[in-house]
Amino acid sequence: MALILHAGKSNKNAYKALIAAEYAGVQVQLAPNFEMGVSNKTPEFLKMNPIGKVPVLETSEGPVFESNAIARYVARVKGDNTLYGSSSIDYGHIEQWIDFSSLEIDANIGRWFAPRKGFGPYLPPAEEAAISSLKRALGALNTHLATNTYLVGHTVTLADIITTCNLYLGFTNIMIKSFTSEFPHVERYFWTLVNQPNFRKILGQVKQADAVPPVPSAKKPAQPKESKPKAKDEPKKEAKKEAKKEPEKPKEEEEEEEAPKPKPKNPLDLLPPSKMILDEWKRLYSNTKTNFREVAIKGFWDMYDPEGYSLWFCDYKYNDENTVSFVTMNKVGGFLQRMDLARKYAFGKMLVIGSQPPFKVKGLWLFRGPEIPKFVMDECYDMELYEWSKVDISDENQKERVNQMIEDHEPFEGESLLDAKCFK
Repeated sequence: MALILHAGKSNKNAYKALIAAEYAGVQVQLAPNFEMGVSNKTPEFLKMNPIGKVPVLETSEGPVFESNAIARYVARVKGDNTLYGSSSIDYGHIEQWIDFSSLEIDANIGRWFAPRKGFGPYLPPAEEAAISSLKRALGALNTHLATNTYLVGHTVTLADIITTCNLYLGFTNIMIKSFTSEFPHVERYFWTLVNQPNFRKILGQVKQADAVPPVPSAKKPAQPKESKPKAKDEPKKEAKKEAKKEPEKPKEEEEEEEAPKPKPKNPLDLLPPSKMILDEWKRLYSNTKTNFREVAIKGFWDMYDPEGYSLWFCDYKYNDENTVSFVTMNKVGGFLQRMDLARKYAFGKMLVIGSQPPFKVKGLWLFRGPEIPKFVMDECYDMELYEWSKVDISDENQKERVNQMIEDHEPFEGESLLDAKCFK
């Protein structure tokens, strides 16, 4: 019988066997009408794999599950190919890279990607650990590929097929260009392989992700608070009105009205007008290239309105954990990304301080209103990771600290700056 692969058409783990089959000259067919969550729950499927995981390869000798094992089986069905190299050491190195890409690359991509798609709880420390481990693995792979076109030898082996399929999930879903550009040899390797005819036949045209998926919990909490009260107060009145107009489809009418309903105004939009126009300050900051103190800093204090805005210092509570420079900088970058909800109402500077670990993270924030906006405190979990103190602008020492943070003054409080990021 033909080899039948039970999996969906877009399953990256199924790609391993399908690409291996192209190189080995083996016929593998996808099971017709496979539907994830349905087909893999049937008694027939559970006989092949009792826990219902996909893919599963159906052979005349019995089923094989686990994607790497399936790819190995397909590669060995015919012995006249080079997918396993030409010597015992080649075989050992191929197995080495298969394990490496599965345990160090695929696993960490999954730990980063899955929570952002809602397949598990999102925990910032866990994400940071996954990204750190992934970067370490990609760094090692990048070093190897600096002097090698393929992982083992001078032709495509099963190690390349499995590693590329493991990288595929990352490149197409979460590893954006600014992330992968740190590993140019990995980039060259990946794009070279996915454009090989046997890869392209299975994968089609591959496109790199252009954005990291947002954290689901960052947007969900605000919706129930705003939508529930109206759901209780308005249905009876609206139902009567709509029943008169279109009695045959009130539910559809209701849904159509709900979709475009404008969000309630942010409380900050209801504050009295301020003489400080935030966008004007941001433009001044961005456009000042020389004489920063005389132009930008002076301009800031000329614009600043203590009635309409407030200034805040923040200090990271867990600086003793900042032992790896790029992880610390990624931590700050993630914070700024999650603060995007406040872009219309805030300006910020974040400094990573020190030449040796542990690194200190300190920040300065300008917020609309006399206090830190409540919606920022509620929806950006990073806020709880910092100690916040309001700037006393009557204190010249604090004003000078504000100046130094805005201009990235170095040394800052006696230490060098590792990084400085601006939120504007």
